[in-house]
Amino acid sequence: MTLDAFAPIAPEWTRSAVHVHDFCCPKCGSTSREAQRVWLNRRSPVYTEDYRKMWQEFYQCHCGCAWWAWSTDRPLPETEDNNE
Repeated sequence: MTLDAFAPIAPEWTRSAVHVHDFCCPKCGSTSREAQRVWLNRRSPVYTEDYRKMWQEFYQCHCGCAWWAWSTDRPLPETEDNNE
């Protein structure tokens, strides 16, 4: 994975990114953890009604598709211990 995550300027590959609502690649369904590249748009946060920040998270999938979603759309991590 190439981590452009904190670069101050958006990488070129983010220009073709499409907005998704399911926090996965719209082309092949891969998760953000499977992305080849990542960039967080930390220069332009948006505030929710309850004053929480959210950022655009950009991903370039291994299938070539670039997509983005709001940080607040990220699903909660699955519990590693399923015996509870």
